[in-house]
Amino acid sequence: MLMLKNLKQLIFSVEMKKKKGERNNNSILLQASYELFIGLNVILWRKRHRLFSLISAVSGCLLLLLFAVSVFTPPPTATEHFLSHHLSAVKKTEVVESNFDMVFQVPASGGTLGRDLWSSSQSKFYYGCSNASKSFQSADMKTHPNRYLMIATSGGLNQQRTGIIDAVVVAYILNATLVIPKLDQHSYWKDTSGFAEIFNVDWFISSLSRDVEIIKELPRNEGKAWIPRSMRVPRKCNSKCYQIRVLPVLNKKHAVELTKFDYRLSNRLETDLQKLRCRVNYQALRFTDSILELGKILVERMRMKAKQFIALHLRFEPDMLAFSGCYYGGGEKERGELGALRKRWKTLHVSNPEKVRRHGRCPLTPEEVGLMLRALGFGSDVHIYVASGEVYRGEETLAPLKALFPNFHSKETIATKEELAPFSSFSGRMAALDYIVCDESDVFVTNNNGNMARILAGRRRYFGHKPTIRPNAKKLYKLFLDRNNMTWDEFASKVRTYQIGFMGEPKEVKPGKGEFHENPDSCICQANGLKTPQEDDESSKERKEGAEVSDEQQQQQQQPLEEDPDWTDIFYLDKELPDVITKQEHPEVEGFFSD
Repeated sequence: MLMLKNLKQLIFSVEMKKKKGERNNNSILLQASYELFIGLNVILWRKRHRLFSLISAVSGCLLLLLFAVSVFTPPPTATEHFLSHHLSAVKKTEVVESNFDMVFQVPASGGTLGRDLWSSSQSKFYYGCSNASKSFQSADMKTHPNRYLMIATSGGLNQQRTGIIDAVVVAYILNATLVIPKLDQHSYWKDTSGFAEIFNVDWFISSLSRDVEIIKELPRNEGKAWIPRSMRVPRKCNSKCYQIRVLPVLNKKHAVELTKFDYRLSNRLETDLQKLRCRVNYQALRFTDSILELGKILVERMRMKAKQFIALHLRFEPDMLAFSGCYYGGGEKERGELGALRKRWKTLHVSNPEKVRRHGRCPLTPEEVGLMLRALGFGSDVHIYVASGEVYRGEETLAPLKALFPNFHSKETIATKEELAPFSSFSGRMAALDYIVCDESDVFVTNNNGNMARILAGRRRYFGHKPTIRPNAKKLYKLFLDRNNMTWDEFASKVRTYQIGFMGEPKEVKPGKGEFHENPDSCICQANGLKTPQEDDESSKERKEGAEVSDEQQQQQQQPLEEDPDWTDIFYLDKELPDVITKQEHPEVEGFFSD
């Protein structure tokens, strides 16, 4: 019984331990679950706290931003004012960058100026007069036997023309027989043409037969050829100079050849000698029939295109620009290109190219010529004949002029290659064709003051004062620089003012001023009693308005040639400009700059 009792107690004890173990396990489980619950709550609380903190921070930033905007933002009117000012500044910048923007807009038409662009109202009161006076001795009365004068011309066609004209006068001064002049065949142009291939030699001899005896070649002396004495006279040598320097040699040697004969006769001579110059230039020097015929055809073709046309003599060759030292704002590319060409003249130095252009010594660009013409009243419908050589940068440079005047012509565009073939290899003959068209044009314009410009200006004065426009380069230079700072109307008004005295009007140059071939005042006569009072008043008003410009013009561009050399003639004038130093002559390029 005792064993059974002990066994029951043991079973009871085991069951109690088992139940106690289960209770302990449950307690542990409950404790773990409780701890897990508490942990989860802590984690969730922390997340909520962090999210709330983040939301609070963001909200605070937004509130601060709104406060700053409310404090520092200007009122709407101030913002509009700023934007308006900014846009205005942008527009102003755009205007400066473009020649054709809102302010400086170039019109297609020339406008209404109340005057005739194609003629001078005063020209009918003046006419050419070059007949000799009664006291002028004829050739048969004064020519000495065995006195023969020969000359060798120099330069391009028009510079050679001045030499031929002056040679006749020198022969008259020396009472000598003139041998037909030799043309320059060794200059830059390498034109092999002789006198008879450009000029009508028989007409030349016969038309001057009363003034000077002229022969085609030097005669033989007792079966032997004369050996002429070669010599060179100073620039601007007057009558007394020739009588002192040349006449003794002529009496001794009987034949003298004057070399490099250009601008070797004084600009100022007695009236009868000046009139002889005019008879040579305007009557005796006639081109050959073949040149005249094609020249006439070119003029007729221009007339078929337009009743009236402009002829522009445009000199803008790379070599010319390089030699002159002019700078046109093309940056390093231009400096490099022209600088490379300048290296051929090692002794030539230009210290201040910009100063040269400020002084009016540089030719106008094609664009500047176009703007000048538009400002003077010529619209885009006007036809232009352009006489030029190679233009620096070609079509790129010509494009602005063609945009302003699309009716753009040249001898190459209005004549066939077959028609030009007999002339195209000879620069002098091609220049003669341009000379004819420019002379016959209704308005002649030049961008330079070279020999062709001067010769044609004088001729057009002699034959009726046809409009001849030469740029007042010194004044226009500043205007072209500032044109984007003004309206078109302001620009055009200033151009018209500056050009008073540069339009080929009668009496715009004082007698005796300027180079004679440009201003042959001794050969222009005035009709008496033909002006009406109204015309007198208009003429007086015009002179008054242009007085300041005309006086300046006479000082800067109409002085005697020896005082006013231009770039195209610098080698021929034996002069040095302030910014140019030349130590020796360069015969290979002299003719290039002489036109």
